[in-house]
Amino acid sequence: MSTASAAQPQFFAHPESRVESSDIGARTRVWAFAHILKGARIGSDCNVCDHTFVEGGAVVGDRVTLKCGVQLWDGVTLEDDVFVGPNATFTNDPFPRSRRKPVQFTRTVVRRGASIGANATILPGITIGAGAMVGAGAVVTRDVPAGAIVVGNPAAVSGYVDERASGRGRLRTREIRPGQTVEETPLIGGARLYELPRITDPRGHLSFAEIHQSLPFPVVRYFLVYGVPSREVRGEHAHRTLDQFLVCVHGSCSVRLFDGDASEEILLNRPDLGLHVPPLVWTTEYRYSADAVLLVLASDIYKEDDYVRDLDEYLALAGEADGPIS
Repeated sequence: MSTASAAQPQFFAHPESRVESSDIGARTRVWAFAHILKGARIGSDCNVCDHTFVEGGAVVGDRVTLKCGVQLWDGVTLEDDVFVGPNATFTNDPFPRSRRKPVQFTRTVVRRGASIGANATILPGITIGAGAMVGAGAVVTRDVPAGAIVVGNPAAVSGYVDERASGRGRLRTREIRPGQTVEETPLIGGARLYELPRITDPRGHLSFAEIHQSLPFPVVRYFLVYGVPSREVRGEHAHRTLDQFLVCVHGSCSVRLFDGDASEEILLNRPDLGLHVPPLVWTTEYRYSADAVLLVLASDIYKEDDYVRDLDEYLALAGEADGPIS
């Protein structure tokens, strides 16, 4: 029988549930055979389904859905609007032993608006970014970027969601195939694709760019990215003042652009195709082919203080701090 009936609580607890915490928000519904221990914190307008277990020390935000068979342990925090699918499993001890309790459990955080698919397993000490989507059955062994879709064991980024631009679903991917004319329409954030000259004869192919003619800015520095395992993600930042020009000179990789309001993904798969990324555009590079070599031309020398690596800081700079995250 529920112990939450005293003092007319503002939340609903099914008669067959057991609610030992008094820190539960208004209009939250706790269904049959759920067990919430003393010390757990659950926000308003949540839906806690049958056969769930919430340990003391777990923190749940507002409007969170916990489907049947979910267990939340001490050290797990779910921010607002998180969805957790049936039988998803959280952990809080990276090296568990029977009857050996750690001094402090490892903290796991699921940021606002993220979704965890059915039967997914979340290892301890992980942060799942805002708006991310964890696929059913995925085994998450590392942090998940905001807005990323991760699947598999171990889970790897397979794409990104873009809830601002399209309501729901995946963001639009633009691929320029060999022989296809590059569109003149600018990309989001003022980014732009450039079709570089290509010369072909019996000796092979040649592509080039003249610094003060073909490129949109004077080049001060270059660097190469190569040998990237396919499951790795690079970038995940913006620049305050730096311009970059990206050319995948061998193989292919995908570049996700985000301007604080919408997202777009570009597949770089030709050595005569360049992508200009101006300042204050959040970029992520992923889906590297095994043979990919990404050439990046930059408008200035390396300056760490030019990087914006925190997404919330970037949204504030982009004037979108109060909006949802894609």
